[in-house]
Amino acid sequence: MLEIRELKKTYPGGVRALRGITLEIPTGMFGLLGPNGAGKTTLMKIAATLLEPDSGEVELDGVDLIADKKGARRMLGYLPQEFGLYPSLTAEQTLDYLAKLKGVMDDRERKSLLDALFERVNLEQARKQKVGGFSGGMRQRLGIAQALIGGPKLIIVDEPTAGLDPEERVRFHNLLSEIAGEKTIVILSTHIVSDVSNLCARMAIMREGSIIASCTPQDALRQIAGAIWEAALSQEQVAALKKTQLKIISTQVFNGEVRVRVFDERARPGAEFGTATPTLEDYYFTRASRQERVN
Repeated sequence: MLEIRELKKTYPGGVRALRGITLEIPTGMFGLLGPNGAGKTTLMKIAATLLEPDSGEVELDGVDLIADKKGARRMLGYLPQEFGLYPSLTAEQTLDYLAKLKGVMDDRERKSLLDALFERVNLEQARKQKVGGFSGGMRQRLGIAQALIGGPKLIIVDEPTAGLDPEERVRFHNLLSEIAGEKTIVILSTHIVSDVSNLCARMAIMREGSIIASCTPQDALRQIAGAIWEAALSQEQVAALKKTQLKIISTQVFNGEVRVRVFDERARPGAEFGTATPTLEDYYFTRASRQERVN
């Protein structure tokens, strides 16, 4: 269990990145959703021992990740949003170097480790290729391989599928699902709702440095059941709708009309609206625009 308690961080200039974050994250895949600037990366960097908080606690199985950084780094793997690589090195040279940095000094042990890692992330055929020629998906799989060195209990991945094409995204999703298990926590920090919907057993939503929701995806859908409405409207009707107090979730132009999804817990917004099956994206946009915080 990863326990985060009352974590606060204010940057020079007065930007309050974290406003007292409290979370309990069990083993398995956990999704951290939020728009850019919500504080997700700040939270992940603190958990990864790369940034000092102003106050608060982060513990993993009783180990203080803030006070005991050396012990913490033996327990975690981290794939940052910008994973820097030397383009002139091969994948094998890169992983060999990173394994040495993580303390795997025995040549035979390191060779065995690299063989297992390349097979696990499906890069065995590319291990002799220079990483400068890797696709985005291949780079991310190599990034996960280095995060797995040492058998970490906690793996943090920050915006891992941004920029990946659909096929690479599916491949990367499958890899993350295989990694998360009974003994490993995988935190997926992202602004892509479908990533969390497809992968995560639990989730939280951040906004302006605070947690505004924390639940399972199933609970999220139950909370908005019966409150999502959809209609095909003209541009003029949409313009009039935007002048009301109604919460518009999304608009999409199709075949000359605009498909509008709205959130209304009270009643049908109008005769032209019908009930719609709620999605996690509906929940995200209804909650991310609200002001209240849960901690």
